Amino acid sequence: MAKLTKSQLFNVLAEKTGMSKKDVTSFMDTFAELAYSEVKGSGEFVIPGIGKLVKKDRAARMGRNPATGEQIQIPAKTVVKFRVAKAAKDAVL
Repeated sequence: MAKLTKSQLFNVLAEKTGMSKKDVTSFMDTFAELAYSEVKGSGEFVIPGIGKLVKKDRAARMGRNPATGEQIQIPAKTVVKFRVAKAAKDAVL
């Protein structure tokens, strides 16, 4: 089975909800903007039944350049991770 493209996903959502594709697109864009601003501000954004986006600080560490084998310093940085909810794991697995 092929993966759904963004356009296909919006078409399916429009069919199942009875909304127009334009409304679904607008809703999803607003939902994404809200998720980004919440993660940036509070550090996490929960999508009930699916999971949550979490902002995490990653410490500086030593790494190795795979081409030369030379040790290098990897700087600290902030990353965004997605944690899958138990309900989603149970439903899929």
